[in-house]
Amino acid sequence: MSTDYQQAREALGVRLRELRLTAPEGRLTGTALARKLGWPNSKVSKLELGKQTATPEDLHQWAAACGQPELYEELRARLAGFESHIRSWRRQLVGGHKPVQDAHNEAQASSKVLRAWESSWIVGVLQTPDYARAVLTRSAELHRSPRDIEEAVRSRMKRQELLYAAGRKYHILLWEPVLRSLVCPPSVLAIQLDRLTGVIGMDTVELGIVPLSASLKVPPGLGFWIYDDRQVVTETWHAELWLDDADTLALYLRTWKTLQESAVYGADAHNAINRARRALAPQ
Repeated sequence: MSTDYQQAREALGVRLRELRLTAPEGRLTGTALARKLGWPNSKVSKLELGKQTATPEDLHQWAAACGQPELYEELRARLAGFESHIRSWRRQLVGGHKPVQDAHNEAQASSKVLRAWESSWIVGVLQTPDYARAVLTRSAELHRSPRDIEEAVRSRMKRQELLYAAGRKYHILLWEPVLRSLVCPPSVLAIQLDRLTGVIGMDTVELGIVPLSASLKVPPGLGFWIYDDRQVVTETWHAELWLDDADTLALYLRTWKTLQESAVYGADAHNAINRARRALAPQ
């Protein structure tokens, strides 16, 4: 968890404690507040110490129990401020996978120059429906999230309309193991690889493959997107990170450019994809 995120969470905790100590009907102890809310004492303590992230409902109940319901909007704004940077999957997927896909559609639609590095799977904007369905299904199983898979697939496919919009450029780098990773059935991966060969040569897409045999100046690391050199989006097992401070942007841009030095393009990229395609033949 980032230092900035933790500091923001602790600052929210301090504000919650202030509300408890300045309740109009008299100062509340942590125990008294917990009893009033029907919570364990430990939850009040963790929220105030920044060891647990409050939900909007937690904040609503806290403000009301402290006799200051009008302060809920302030608390919610504080929460939204740091959640806009670190978006936990648990929270994002409460409403299913489609809203997450819609958010990425909007982010890409508002960008003109998009850079991506991916070391785990084919990027969403280049996926076939069956490949997307396999990846999203496994994500739903992992996070035990709502199974709106077909709606999410349709949203992800809609994103591909941007590939045909003039004035937009996708610079996409894939690590060669991505081409062989069976995150879907072999037959689905075969069609997905055919799809990749089809985007080589598009005027809006520059697809580079970093061969497994290439010398790397930095480890592959996690995949990420850079939008117009103004925002980075990456993800971990527990959350998505949407980052926009100058130092972080500069670091990710250097990382992308360093990885690009090991990439092959055009016919060489086509050959790398064909090698992976041929390796599937005995499956």
